[in-house]
Amino acid sequence: MSCNPAIGGLAKGQMVREIDALGGAMGLVADETALQYRLLNRSKGPAVRGPRCQSDRAGYERAMTARLRAAANLEMVAGEVMEILAVGGRVTGVRLGDGEELAARAVVVTTGTFLNGVIHCGTEIAAGGRFGEPASAGLSDSLRRLGLELGRLKTGTPPRLRCSSIDFSRLERQDGDAEPVAFSYLNPPPQIEQMPCYMTWTNEAVHELLRRNLERAPLYSGQISSTGPRYCPSIETKIVRFAEHGRHQVFLEPEGRESDLVYANGLSTSVPRDVQDAMVRGIEGLEQAEIVRYGYAIEYDYAPPTQLRATLESKAVVGLFLAGQINGTSGYEEAAGQGLLAGANAALGVAGRAWLVLGRDQAYLGVMIDDLVTKGTEEPYRMFTSLAEYRLHLRQDNADRRLTRIGREAGLVDERRLALLEEKEAVMGKIAAALEGARAGGSSLAELLRRPEVTLAGLAAEHEDLARLVAASPAAAEQVEIEIKYAGYLERQARHVAKFRKMEERGIPEDLDYAAIGQLRHEAREKFSRVRPVNLGQASRIAGISQSDVMVVEIYLERRRRGEEGMKN
Repeated sequence: MSCNPAIGGLAKGQMVREIDALGGAMGLVADETALQYRLLNRSKGPAVRGPRCQSDRAGYERAMTARLRAAANLEMVAGEVMEILAVGGRVTGVRLGDGEELAARAVVVTTGTFLNGVIHCGTEIAAGGRFGEPASAGLSDSLRRLGLELGRLKTGTPPRLRCSSIDFSRLERQDGDAEPVAFSYLNPPPQIEQMPCYMTWTNEAVHELLRRNLERAPLYSGQISSTGPRYCPSIETKIVRFAEHGRHQVFLEPEGRESDLVYANGLSTSVPRDVQDAMVRGIEGLEQAEIVRYGYAIEYDYAPPTQLRATLESKAVVGLFLAGQINGTSGYEEAAGQGLLAGANAALGVAGRAWLVLGRDQAYLGVMIDDLVTKGTEEPYRMFTSLAEYRLHLRQDNADRRLTRIGREAGLVDERRLALLEEKEAVMGKIAAALEGARAGGSSLAELLRRPEVTLAGLAAEHEDLARLVAASPAAAEQVEIEIKYAGYLERQARHVAKFRKMEERGIPEDLDYAAIGQLRHEAREKFSRVRPVNLGQASRIAGISQSDVMVVEIYLERRRRGEEGMKN
């Protein structure tokens, strides 16, 4: 865990549950090492709720490493990859820094922020992928030789503070949920002693300090020119962009049960060390705080993701897959989802089996990858619930029902996970039947449950048989209640999904010559030729493409199809 010692959050929590539903390890390890659980937006609708947990940084690393070492058919080799080997546009392996070559029919590149990484702290500049670790120096040139275009992005991290130097008595305490929800569908509700987080605020004096020193900040001195994350800006960017705000939140998050480090979430910065010292000590509760590790910014290479297919395979080289921050994304959860799907498709491709590609109507992971390969990104991409058109369907509570059978078909999901899903669905069926069969006041319990003021827990308190079913599986009961209360909205969304699917099923040949379509605008020809959409649905989502552009392509394809049929006849 290179930055924030937390997993999940709004939209990100949905992705972690999707990774888990597909057989991935992230949710299991998050549960194994959790310090605190919170379901964000609990008071809002189910479409925007997101599970999040603080994790033990060192414990997470140990648990994930142990899981990898125990995995069957996996060999780990320590070394720096200097070159991707390819012959005739097809990957053949990699060459390491010591000259050793590893043969492979598929390679997945997951460089994080290490690709030509440069760390900035004030005027201090050093090569590195993160604090204390070297950058990857040779791989960028290798990727360019293979025909990939590279760009440059930036991210940052806040200072780490010594826990024992903070006056928590003056800060707002934030405890975890009284009834925490596990990330993994394999795990029961967690029974752990949760650690608190704390909240404090910056103030006008701190803002004035930063304003006086903006010319020393790499982001404003011209030392850094690449684009950073819009939705997670540095504190010096916040005081400029949101000058009308007199204060900004700072969340103090523990890094581990045995650690004396606290992550100062909200203070991402690359200002010089003396300015960081004064900034931190100007914040309430942190007057005596000791900075153990200073914040810094990091610039790194990435490959604009429109160069990829929806499988995350490079269009330039067969068998070369890219995942994570090299594709322009930001965050563990986005990276883990890409890693899972790129790895699965690498294996499926080598085995000659069907690709695993998720639609925008199936998963947040599908939304993210479609956004990346269709629209690209010129700044670190972060997932939000607002990016998912079908978010009421793509909830955090039903990822297993959406994806586990898909994962099973691809070979990612074992019998135990599938059996747990089937058990849950059986209980859901019994609860739904009980609600339809029992009546009160002339209405079925299901009809009563549609009323905003009525809850399933309230009905169960008055009906013993229903109470037993609800107690057998709270997760199943939660989904039944959501699906009954939001039935009208879900039905409407299902109709929209059906229309979306029709467009997705209307394929476009990969070798289509857009220059031959006379009625197509010049800009549309360029964009279609660059992205190479696989269907009319993807074509319609390319930035700058109009509905009339899509209609021109659709008419052209229909005429060509009729012409081909006429030739056959």
